[in-house]
Amino acid sequence: MTINAVSNQVIRNLVRELMLSVGEDPNREGLLATPGRFTKAWSFWTSGYDQKPENVLTAFTEDGAGEYDELIFQGNIVCFSLCEHHLAPFFGVAHVGYLPNGKIIGLSKMARLVEIFSRRLTIQERICTQIADTMMDHLDCRGVGVVLQCRHLCMESRGVQKPGTITVTSALRGAIREHGELRAEFMTMVAAASTGLARP
Repeated sequence: MTINAVSNQVIRNLVRELMLSVGEDPNREGLLATPGRFTKAWSFWTSGYDQKPENVLTAFTEDGAGEYDELIFQGNIVCFSLCEHHLAPFFGVAHVGYLPNGKIIGLSKMARLVEIFSRRLTIQERICTQIADTMMDHLDCRGVGVVLQCRHLCMESRGVQKPGTITVTSALRGAIREHGELRAEFMTMVAAASTGLARP
């Protein structure tokens, strides 16, 4: 999200008020630069609003790429986001696969798509459906599968306080949803990629 000069100052003032409300002194040395740092960080964390998903899904067919018709999978795409309910971070990994229909995309594009939708105020379930639906709509895929495995600080550090809990959500579209063998192949790839889940 691009924060203009007026919004920048408004956010800085709000951060100062927040620090005062919890009993801190925003004028002490360690906090003097905090409002500016906060504003800069939030501009990055919410940068997904400024990006159009369709712009990263450029397909190519050269060198026979358009003839490939098997499942293409990318696992352990690290993602960070902000829960829209508490503005608390959640983070984990995304696994994305698709069955092309004459169009394939560069390997970095799936990771870029995950970044666009996760760098917003959102919920984990919505990220899954947005990725799946965008790929189906703009690539005319025969099928798409998306699985997110995330840890939520709104649940780990407050409320029920259950550190290490992993929430798994999925969105399956087209042939990957409708055909058991393809669904099983996709889920086998997800399982194989899911080692080291406690990171980052």
